[in-house]
Amino acid sequence: MSDIKIECVVNEGYRLGESPVWDERDGALLYVDITGRTVCRWSPAGGPAQAVPVDAPVSSVALRKSGDYVITLGTRFAALKWKEKLVTTITEVDKDKPNNRFNDGKVDPAGRYFAGTMAEEIRPAVLERQQGSLYTLFSDLSVVKNFDQVDISNGLDWSLDHKTFFYIDSLSYSVDAFDYDLQTGKIGNRRSIYKLEKEESIPDGMCIDTEGKLWVACYDGGRVIRLDPETGKRLQTVKLPVDKTTSCCFGGKDYSEMYVTTASDGMDKEWLSRQPQAGGVFKITGLGVKGVPPYPFAG
Repeated sequence: MSDIKIECVVNEGYRLGESPVWDERDGALLYVDITGRTVCRWSPAGGPAQAVPVDAPVSSVALRKSGDYVITLGTRFAALKWKEKLVTTITEVDKDKPNNRFNDGKVDPAGRYFAGTMAEEIRPAVLERQQGSLYTLFSDLSVVKNFDQVDISNGLDWSLDHKTFFYIDSLSYSVDAFDYDLQTGKIGNRRSIYKLEKEESIPDGMCIDTEGKLWVACYDGGRVIRLDPETGKRLQTVKLPVDKTTSCCFGGKDYSEMYVTTASDGMDKEWLSRQPQAGGVFKITGLGVKGVPPYPFAG
């Protein structure tokens, strides 16, 4: 193992930082502040993070093949033109559930945008149960509901051979796998591949490395863990100086840097004084593995 280095690269105190994704086109990291209602972009080349304010909780951001971005905003899939700061709705879900919002989302290897919903939280991780669903936005802008009865729809990614879809419903404390059909986007045969231990707390965002191992950010656990989806074993734990680690992705020129978003919501003054970097974005180097570039939405 090379020496692991952890550095807070954006110390903005975001309320609920989430959904980091590396944009190779601009050499920049995209992410959102869900409760802060902003889509953010930070470049290692210098300068402060930029932000585009939006009119609802924004829970994930993804690249778009035609340029700019797609986001999940409230219960809408929407398009974001960055320079114009222009948001246009693509389609809406969960219309019968006014208390719902989208949570994490990611684009699959065929360019479909998978994202799931949840009930709005009363306090962090406290909410009405089983109100969410997992959806897919196809390139023709049609939407399919994959399943419902979800608590907090969270981390998602695909195996390197594209035959398995990995998924987290946070309050199940489990990382799950599904059989995955790349041609149709259909998923099935759900099973648990890893149950979190007590000190790992709540599984949140997730990404995969080029060795096919999963990295899971542990909310309230102050760490990211590396899992082997084949054996169900934890291979590595990387602890961060803040408790509310929310999601992770690989980025940088060769995808050897890991970026971790964090939150400050639900922390009182004393807690924040102990963890002044809460809500910051962290860069981890020296992991000795690389990540897979994100797929752009094909629509």
